[in-house]
Amino acid sequence: MSAVGQVRHVLWRRIGDNALRLIAALPVGYAVASLWSMALARILPGDPAQATVAAALVALLLCALAAMWAYAARSGWRALWTLVVLGGAAGAICWVSVGLGGRI
Repeated sequence: MSAVGQVRHVLWRRIGDNALRLIAALPVGYAVASLWSMALARILPGDPAQATVAAALVALLLCALAAMWAYAARSGWRALWTLVVLGGAAGAICWVSVGLGGRI
């Protein structure tokens, strides 16, 4: 491979990595924050309305943290898969909660 070919290869790898980070930061980060908002609203004790408000406030923080993590991770793939696993954990909590008949 020539020097120009190597430069193009590195350039396309960086573009792909940045695209993965952007996908992890925006839509995936928002989805993870939404899933954790649902999960926390079902888990937090107290009045359901207060638990929902508290969960929404935590979700705002999680959305910002997910975007920061997307660009702080070692690679775009690591950022994406970490957020997918965190979202899967929140989805599992919601699924179990609904299976048990509502709030835990």
